[in-house]
Amino acid sequence: MTTVTTARLPRPAEPTAGGPDDTAAFRQRLLDGLAVSIAEVGYRTTTVADIVRRARTSRRTFYAHFSDKEACFVALLTAANAKMIREISAAVDARAPWATQVRQAIEAWIASAESAPAITVSWIRDVPALGAPARRLQRDTMESFIVMIQKLCDTEQWRSVRAAPVSRQLAIMLLGGLRELIAATVEDGGRVDDVTEVAVRASIALLGPGA
Repeated sequence: MTTVTTARLPRPAEPTAGGPDDTAAFRQRLLDGLAVSIAEVGYRTTTVADIVRRARTSRRTFYAHFSDKEACFVALLTAANAKMIREISAAVDARAPWATQVRQAIEAWIASAESAPAITVSWIRDVPALGAPARRLQRDTMESFIVMIQKLCDTEQWRSVRAAPVSRQLAIMLLGGLRELIAATVEDGGRVDDVTEVAVRASIALLGPGA
């Protein structure tokens, strides 16, 4: 299996502890440290020592923000998935033809995943084996993506081609297929954007007239 790498994140000088801005800066550096470690050695191999070394801070600082590695991982994925949803939603022009909207959404989805492929694969592969907080994140995130799809497909353009709103079952099928396609592509050494066209065609077929 091809090792996934990403560009090393910048490492700013250690901020001086004090106010809320400093607290947020330390927390973000720890999240960035985890992201770099996942890209370099994978989540399962990463230790708290790896995170603080890459964040250039201390274990004491880490445990002031997170109870353990998994809590840090959950925070990283929560932020990454929220960012992805915002980017996809912002990319879609509700006035465009419905098939164009599908392409806009998929291209934004692919671009977001491509920006951090190691995190994308870790989210898909590692979370199911973790504890209750991670599994709760998985359920909550799935729900957020379902809501996003249903909202994007509930416009005048979509109502002109669909007899009924997008169901949860249909949204879950779409999400599951896209997630597995992206993970398998990256694990096989490809780029996420290699699957753009097939993802667009499959999504149009799944969501379009007669679906």
